[in-house]
Amino acid sequence: MQQPVVRVGQWLVTPSDNQISRKGRQLTLEPRLIDLLVFFARHPDEVLSRDELIDNVWTRNVVTSHVVTQSISELRKSLKDGEDGSLEYIATVPKRGYKLTVPVVWCTEEGEAPAPVITPAASASAVDLPAPKSAAAITQDQPPRVKPVKPKRIATIWVWLLFLLALGTCVALVALSTMDSQLPRTKARLLLNPRDIDIHLLKGNSCVNRASQDAYAVGLGSLMTTSLNTFSTFMVHDKTNYNANEPSSSGKTLTIEFVNQRHYRAQQCFMSVQLVDNADGSTMMDKRYFITSDNQLSIQSDLLSSLSEALKQPWPDRMLTMLKLYQPSHGSALIHFYQAHQLLMNGDVDSLDKASALLDDVLADSPDFSYAFAEKMLVDVLRHSQQTLDKEQLKTLYTEVAKLGEMPGAKELAVYYQIKTVYLLGQGKIDEAYAAINSGIDLEMSWMNYVLLGKVYEMKGKNREAADAYLTAFNLRPGDNTFYWIQNAVFQTSVTSVVPYLDNFLASE
Repeated sequence: MQQPVVRVGQWLVTPSDNQISRKGRQLTLEPRLIDLLVFFARHPDEVLSRDELIDNVWTRNVVTSHVVTQSISELRKSLKDGEDGSLEYIATVPKRGYKLTVPVVWCTEEGEAPAPVITPAASASAVDLPAPKSAAAITQDQPPRVKPVKPKRIATIWVWLLFLLALGTCVALVALSTMDSQLPRTKARLLLNPRDIDIHLLKGNSCVNRASQDAYAVGLGSLMTTSLNTFSTFMVHDKTNYNANEPSSSGKTLTIEFVNQRHYRAQQCFMSVQLVDNADGSTMMDKRYFITSDNQLSIQSDLLSSLSEALKQPWPDRMLTMLKLYQPSHGSALIHFYQAHQLLMNGDVDSLDKASALLDDVLADSPDFSYAFAEKMLVDVLRHSQQTLDKEQLKTLYTEVAKLGEMPGAKELAVYYQIKTVYLLGQGKIDEAYAAINSGIDLEMSWMNYVLLGKVYEMKGKNREAADAYLTAFNLRPGDNTFYWIQNAVFQTSVTSVVPYLDNFLASE
């Protein structure tokens, strides 16, 4: 059976040979590009999304949006064939997908149309007419017979009927396949959840000292997220590391932004923190802080107090006790702590090395800052999981971890159980690691706890539970940092195998 070819604009496409040709020039393309072009030809003037292309051309093999974009670019280049002024065969429709913009004609292998077009004039010329008679003969004879014409007309009608039947069958098959592949797709509607809050950090270049300011804002966002998720009925999503422009069902949005504002005849950089109710657009909290070297602690306390008042959410005594461990004796140590914390969230070896050095400086400056000591232990245990330490370094590390366990209030901190979990996983003590991380989750609902829970489940061979834990972690703090932790913290995880939904979600951004 001949495989149909198709004329796309000026090009004749022969799928069986992976070739396109025009004006005597013939190009051979990769099979995937031919499949992509044929799929566009089967859907002329339709906007096709990346997901539809992956579903039908790549048949849901694990590919990223970059692969689709690269294939479209290569196909455009082949169709242009070096002619800058030639037609734009495939147009990009912003935020929707791609569309073929040139005429499409389906043909047979020889380039002929699948159904011949037979006009009445052609039918008449094909019939053998009798020789003309004289006027007298015509008068005496019966009316001229038209039987030789009738079979030809019937044959023409049958050709058209068969052609229309074949065309209708093709349309029905295409419609059924399209309905089957697109049946689950529905128009998204979001019902806002008033107990959900998104925290965003707006990027800008209006202020100097961006690195320390961002680290301070990210640290405050992390503190507010963990505090509300642990000690209230609100569910908070820390999106300070996530800039995807997508709809959200969260009923409230807290935005942190650094802005320039005139203050005493000079431009000053202020930190703006605004809480908005997304249901009616009303502002629930609007604070502006001018940050100096000695007021970071007071700003942190005032912000948490204002947030408690705006949400009508009093903080319990256990949280206030935790905050005392979370605060150094002076503000400069807090800035450096938040810089180290941001490096910890990056998760790579270089960042962990820098975080460890910064935390050494913080402890030298504020030796009573117990939470910084605990975070230093977590950083060093993670460094050990990614690079080998010598015997002397290991001995020092284990001594410091033991010292942490003896510190007052340490066992009331989730970070203590995070350290134990990483250490026990390294020792292969899976059941003890499972008990440790669940103790940490009882104390604190944080993305890091759920990443480590996923690691424990993987070691137990429970990939479905691991996927649930990883998705929970990414939901609490979406972004590159959390994804890197899922892939690389403690040991390497194949996201494609363990949590393919997250892999596909990120590929569709």
